[in-house]
Amino acid sequence: MPWGEADRTLSPLVRIRAEREQMSAIERRIGDFILENAALLRDYSSQQLAAALEVSQSSVVKFSQKLGFKGYPDLKFSIGEALARGTAAQPAASMDVGAHADDYARLHEELRQARLSTEEETRHLNPRERIEAIVELVDSANRVYVCGTGDDGIFARECAMRLSLLGLPVTSQADPILMLTAISPAQKGDVLLMFSEFGKLPVLSQVSRQFQDAGGKVVAFTRHGSNPLRAHADAALGVSARHPSPLIEPLLYRAGLDYLLDFLFVLLAQRDERQRLLATNLERIRNLLET
Repeated sequence: MPWGEADRTLSPLVRIRAEREQMSAIERRIGDFILENAALLRDYSSQQLAAALEVSQSSVVKFSQKLGFKGYPDLKFSIGEALARGTAAQPAASMDVGAHADDYARLHEELRQARLSTEEETRHLNPRERIEAIVELVDSANRVYVCGTGDDGIFARECAMRLSLLGLPVTSQADPILMLTAISPAQKGDVLLMFSEFGKLPVLSQVSRQFQDAGGKVVAFTRHGSNPLRAHADAALGVSARHPSPLIEPLLYRAGLDYLLDFLFVLLAQRDERQRLLATNLERIRNLLET
């Protein structure tokens, strides 16, 4: 079965990176080789690629089909087209920023390219219909509860502030234990936005289950991939954050999540009543700061 998370119009190289967490060990081996040797792929038949990786030829064919192609030749042709158009979105580490670039310029370009790739992959991992359904869910909520711990708490607090500017009744809590108490009055029509990069903290799943038992809907914001919080949520948005450097990877998660929340806020703010309330609240804040 196809992995099915990413947009089929996306460059196959971007799609391989986006779907990597869903792959088996053999599929990851094939995908990583293709990512690292995309420009040389035209010289490899499916048999030669299989031999180089010590996997079966059928594994290469099935890998291509799970990406949505008829077979390996179609995948290879699509990658060649993407490279020719310059839309392959190669990882920042492989970008050539000039042989004479100093470390400052090289790091600047690598980080810039990595952020661009993260935003592109995150955008395609979250299709329009899913985002629009979540926007509708939040817009029509009786009350929105927001919870995030650690660094995720920063995004949770900012999200809660933005929602309140749009006139939505919001309850925000950074401590999941205290959130268990805060959601005690939750009922049908309420929404819980749960932020957790890895989605594995047991107490977060406990809060989500209690909220759902009360009739509310849970929306999870996590890294793209399988995790308990995402699995049990009513809706989920995933952030792509892949980089060989353990220093850069968490920065990319923050950049991807920031982009995603910005887009959700703009979509909500486009609604007539929300737009009016936002303008009113911003004017009130401006007047307060000027006095």
